[in-house]
Amino acid sequence: MTAQPSVLPIPAADPAERAEPLSDRAALTLAGLYYLLAAALVTWWLWRDPASRMVAGNYNDADQMAWFFRFDATAIAHFHLPALVTTGMNAPQGVNVMWNTFMLLPGTVLAPVTLLAGPQTSLTVLMTIGFAGSALAMCAVLRHWQVSRPAAMLAGAVYAFSPALLHSAIGHYDLQFAVFLPLIVDAALRLLAGHRTPVRGGLWLGLVVVMQLFVNEEMVFDTALTALIIVLVWAARRGTWRAIRTRAKPVAQGLGVAVGIIAVVAGYPLWIQFFGPLPQSGSPFTLDFFKNDLSGLVVPSSLMFFHTGSSAQFAAHFQGQLPEYLAYLGVPLIVVLVLGAVRFWRRPMVRACAVAWVVTEVLSLGGTLLAAGHEYSQVKLPWYWVQGLPLLSSAIPDRFSIVADGAAAALLAFLIDAAVPVVKDRLPGLVASGRKPLVVVMSCAALAVVPLVPKPLPPTDATPLPAGWTAAFTSLNLPASANVLVVPIPSATFTAPLRWQADSGQPRAMVGGYYMGPAWNGHVYIDGDGTPQAGIYLNALWSFSAASIPADLSAQFPAASSTPAGKSAPAAMVTDAQMLGEIVTWDLSAVVAVTVPRSVLGKYLSTILGRPSVVTGDVMAWRV
Repeated sequence: MTAQPSVLPIPAADPAERAEPLSDRAALTLAGLYYLLAAALVTWWLWRDPASRMVAGNYNDADQMAWFFRFDATAIAHFHLPALVTTGMNAPQGVNVMWNTFMLLPGTVLAPVTLLAGPQTSLTVLMTIGFAGSALAMCAVLRHWQVSRPAAMLAGAVYAFSPALLHSAIGHYDLQFAVFLPLIVDAALRLLAGHRTPVRGGLWLGLVVVMQLFVNEEMVFDTALTALIIVLVWAARRGTWRAIRTRAKPVAQGLGVAVGIIAVVAGYPLWIQFFGPLPQSGSPFTLDFFKNDLSGLVVPSSLMFFHTGSSAQFAAHFQGQLPEYLAYLGVPLIVVLVLGAVRFWRRPMVRACAVAWVVTEVLSLGGTLLAAGHEYSQVKLPWYWVQGLPLLSSAIPDRFSIVADGAAAALLAFLIDAAVPVVKDRLPGLVASGRKPLVVVMSCAALAVVPLVPKPLPPTDATPLPAGWTAAFTSLNLPASANVLVVPIPSATFTAPLRWQADSGQPRAMVGGYYMGPAWNGHVYIDGDGTPQAGIYLNALWSFSAASIPADLSAQFPAASSTPAGKSAPAAMVTDAQMLGEIVTWDLSAVVAVTVPRSVLGKYLSTILGRPSVVTGDVMAWRV
C-alpha cells in the first residue's frame, strides 16, 4: 500500500540535534520543571497562604469561581456529578450553570483539594498548573513540528506567561488555564497531515475539545477559528489542494469520530444549555465594549516587570479594566515578528502562524477602533460585521488575544529556526569565533521578549467568614434542600456571601447570586431579573448599618463605607406586608443576616420576623 502524501510535511531534523544526549521526553520533563518553577515564582505571594489569598483586582469573579468549585466538590462528596441546573444560587428559580463559568472539569478533578483545603487553594493550584501546563503544551506541540528545543521552550514560556494569560489570572481562571488550546490546533493539523489514523486522531481531537468545553466554551470557538486560518493558509500553497483531495476521506472520518466523541461526552450538557430549563438568548454584555485598545499592544501594565507610571495608569483606566487588558506584546517582539514574517514569508509554517496572529489580533480590536482610550466609531473593523450573529454576540473580542499570543509564540519559534542557517551563512565570522548561530539568534529573541517578563501577581485576602457564621448554621440544622436568604443579598457587584458559602459549604441554597440568567423576557442578563425591591431595601438597611459591618466587608461595599454617621435610616421602599410576601415567594426556610441586634437591620428583621432563633458573633438568624 502506498503512503498517503502529507498535507503538512515535516522538515527533517538537524543531525546535530539528533545527537543531543537528552531524549525528547526527558527534555520535555526538564522543561516542565522549569515552567513549574516559573509558575511558582509568578504565584509566589499566593502560596504564602493559598487557602485565603487570591490575585488582587477582581473580588467578584474570584468569589464566583470559588463558589463553583465548592459546588462541584459538594456534588463529588455525595458521589454524583454536579447538577447542570441548580438552586444553590438564585433560589428558588435556580441557575443553568452551563451558561456560566462552571469549569466542570477542573472543579471535579480538584474536588479532593477543595474538600481538604478549601476552594481558594484549588484555584491557586489551578492557576499554577495553568501557567506551567500551557507552556509545556505549546512546547510539546512545537517539538512535534520539529522546532528546535531552545526555540520551543522559549515559545512555550512566551505563550503561557504572556500578558493575555497573566491579566486573565485576575479572577478569570477559566481563561488563564489555556492548556488545551495548542493541543486542539495540533490535533486538527495532525489529522489533516495524516500523522495519526482517522480513529486515533479523531478520538484525540474530540477529547481535547470536550476538555476545553468543560473549562471555557468561548475559547473553543476562538481556537477553532485559529486552526481554520492556519489550514486555509496551508491550503493556499501551490499543489496542496491535490494532497488535500487525497486526504479528504480519512480527514472526514477523523472529524466524524471527533464529533461522535463530543456528542457522547458533552451532548447532554450542551442540550441542557441550549434546550433545557431556564433558556436564554442574546448576550449580557454590551456589544463592542470588551475589546482591545490598539495602544494596548505597546503599553505595559503594572503587572509587567518593565513599565512606567504613565503606562500603568493607562492600563488601570482601560475601559474593560485590568482583567481584560490583554493586548500587550511590546514593540521589540512586534518588530521581530513583522520583519521575520516578511523575510521568511515563503516558509509555510511562518506564513500560516503570521496570518493567524495578525487576523486574531485584528479581531481582538472589536467592531470599531479604540486607540489611546478614544473611540473612533467611524472606523469599522471586521468584527463589526459579525458581532450581532447568534452565539458570536456572546463572544468577547479582546479574548482573541489569548490565541493571538499563542500564534505569536509559535511564529517566534519558527522564525528562530529559520534565522539560524541564515546567520550561519551570512555571518561566517561568528562560526569562526566559536559563537554558535543558534545562541546568537536565541539571544536576540530573548531580548525581544524581555518586555513581557512578569512580576509576581499582587495578592489580596479573600473575604473571611463573619464571626458566628458556622455556629449559626450549625444551630439552625437546616436540611440540604432549605432555601436561605442571606443579608446582604449577593449580586454581581457584591459577592462576599458567595465566598462565605464557598468556604463553609453553608447554606446549600441561597437567594441571589452572581450569574448569567434569563430575565422575564428570556434575554440573558447578569443576575437575570436582578434583586427584587424587597431585597434592595434589605441591602440598603445593611449598608446603612455600617457600624455593624466588619471593616473588610465595608471596604468592598461602597454604600456601606460612605454612609454618613448619624444619617437617618433609608425610607421604606416596601411595606411590611410586601416584605413578608417576598419572603413567601422566596420559599425560605431561614433568614441569616450579618448584623447585630442593635443595628437598624437587626431591629427591622426582628420586627418583621420576631425574635431571632440564633444570635452569635456578627450573625443573627431566623427560622421561617
